[in-house]
Amino acid sequence: MEEPDTPKAPEHGCGRPGSGTPDPEVTMPTDGEADRILQLEEEVQQLKEAVVSHAVVDQAIGVVVVLGRLSPDQGWTVLREISQHTNVKLRDVAGTIVASGRTGVLPQGIRAELRKALDRLGAPGCPDAAGPAAAARPAGPFRARDAVTGP
Repeated sequence: MEEPDTPKAPEHGCGRPGSGTPDPEVTMPTDGEADRILQLEEEVQQLKEAVVSHAVVDQAIGVVVVLGRLSPDQGWTVLREISQHTNVKLRDVAGTIVASGRTGVLPQGIRAELRKALDRLGAPGCPDAAGPAAAARPAGPFRARDAVTGP
């Protein structure tokens, strides 16, 4: 009677196929190499977070561009100024602005700085985005600052 085939180890360096013994060409990392592996894993995690943060910042730039009828460069400048003047990380400001597009709620400090930045740039106007109080406003054209000041 024939013996069934024994499972073989993968051929990607984990051992000699079918032997059950480690591949002598594959070695465990040294202390220095292990430290480097940890550094690289941390860097990968930071890069993943940066990609997500970058997407949110891009979305917030889009909100500001539409809100103030600005160029993308001006939208970036507005976000940067809000972050600097409120001492809030730019990615957090961006997340708050993106969320305000859904909720209509913008914290007072960020709202005030957004209004100032739009006024400095002479933003021509925009639809209202101030939230629930907007329903009480009369219809008609609004300036950009109206969208961030409330009634």
